Amino acid sequence: MPLNLLTVNVGAPSIERAQRQLRWLAARPEEVLVLTETKATAGSEFLARTFQACGYSVTFPAHEPGELGVMIVSKLATTLDPLGAALDYLPARAAGIVIDTDDGPLRIVGAYVPSRDATFEKTERKKTWIEQFHKALDTTSSNAPVLLLGDLNVLEPNHQPPHRGQFAQFEYDFYTGLTERHGLADLFRYLHPDQVEHSWARRPELGYRYDHAHGSHALTRKLVRCEYIHETRENTADGSRLTDHSGLAVTLALGAKQTLLTSDPAKAVDALNEPEPTLF
Repeated sequence: MPLNLLTVNVGAPSIERAQRQLRWLAARPEEVLVLTETKATAGSEFLARTFQACGYSVTFPAHEPGELGVMIVSKLATTLDPLGAALDYLPARAAGIVIDTDDGPLRIVGAYVPSRDATFEKTERKKTWIEQFHKALDTTSSNAPVLLLGDLNVLEPNHQPPHRGQFAQFEYDFYTGLTERHGLADLFRYLHPDQVEHSWARRPELGYRYDHAHGSHALTRKLVRCEYIHETRENTADGSRLTDHSGLAVTLALGAKQTLLTSDPAKAVDALNEPEPTLF
């Protein structure tokens, strides 16, 4: 069977929104979920706790108060990837797991690159994190292929619309460096070289492709699908959205060797919301 993965920015959810997100995520076919913009607050902790209680492997690095990061949820057996320990600056913003496939180990890395404004402090923060992430990828490099998923908060150099003046050269260099320095191809561009897609938008005509999937060259030969899932940021009947980012789904022609025994997390949410019985 193919291996299916999904990344989506959950937007540091409230407990109410996290419950809606969990129902949606639980109904998805993907075996591995990379959730970005998590936080050490009730909503993210609810997602981690509920998935874990239902038998999933949950990798949720410690988040400092107010800091944002990533969570990896898996129906497959996992071991920790060394990248998380190698990143010592804003470490909650990246995490990695290794799963065993018929072709050998596969490294899956989730990342949530810091955003910034025009201030020197925020710019240096983002620049420093990118430099440290590059180093972590370098020091943990191995023969195992890498799949990098997440909200990278950078655009490809020829992005449409171009958003000129909003991004510095170091941000474009990070995107190109993933390929030139680490051998990781943009998997969406590999399958769709000319397609214009956006995963976040300030306004409908001002879209940004922030959410990415990059993979080692060996994975391009296994790539079946890489497409954006826009329903996550579409308004529902009550006017609410699951999040303000589109998801990104990836399918690889790889078979995982060990699947965990899991139960439906959505039922845990339903049980939580059931009124207590009246005792007479």
